[in-house]
Amino acid sequence: MRIAVAGATGNIGSLTVAALERDGHDVTRISRSLGVDLTSGEGLDEALVGVAAVVDVTNGPATGRKETVAYFGATTRRLLAAEERAGVRHHVLLSIVGLDRVEGNAHYAGKREQERLVAAGPVPWTIVPATQFHDFAEMVAGWAERDGAATIAPLLVQPIAPADVAEVLAEVVVGEPRGRYVDVAGPDPQDLVDMARRTHQARGRTVRLVPTWSTLLGPEMAGDVLLPGEGARIAPTSFDAWLAQQR
Repeated sequence: MRIAVAGATGNIGSLTVAALERDGHDVTRISRSLGVDLTSGEGLDEALVGVAAVVDVTNGPATGRKETVAYFGATTRRLLAAEERAGVRHHVLLSIVGLDRVEGNAHYAGKREQERLVAAGPVPWTIVPATQFHDFAEMVAGWAERDGAATIAPLLVQPIAPADVAEVLAEVVVGEPRGRYVDVAGPDPQDLVDMARRTHQARGRTVRLVPTWSTLLGPEMAGDVLLPGEGARIAPTSFDAWLAQQR
């Protein structure tokens, strides 16, 4: 089966490409660095020739709410229109658990616009909401790290291994469109501050962590907001197991 992966050179994209190729599929990589640009449409029609299904794991720029919504809106419209022209039969979008419960975050606003366009679009679709990845805490701390210290929100999350996300996407895209898929999460709830501390230890780094809600991740994400709902699909790799691989 010929499948295109949009965002193919990113973390999840590259893992999804590997999972699909391992299973014998013909994968087309969509990425600006490979000459296929979703912001301009350059190379897009050519890339989708003969493609039966598309996995969209693209990310947006770290900008304000208006800019992020505009970016996701423009690129998603362009991708869906090209898919319709090419006769693509299944569009799979990677999204985020708890998206509708968080209003103030610019990235979440952009992803909501992306979901809206996919659900209203011309191509049969599946939206796969996943929890934060196992490397999320390290990334968040890195945003704020200054002079050996970093602020970080004390979030409760149920993180998932990036490779497990890729496996789910590779499985879903070869099946029939399912509308909104169940939440996909790792096996155990974790505290984001503790996750960052333990990840830094595994990397051999010392960073003083300062828990605070004065970050991009505000108190509206507190409690169980970011946790998966009932009937979630639980992926096998625990944070402890992933962490052991990072040492």
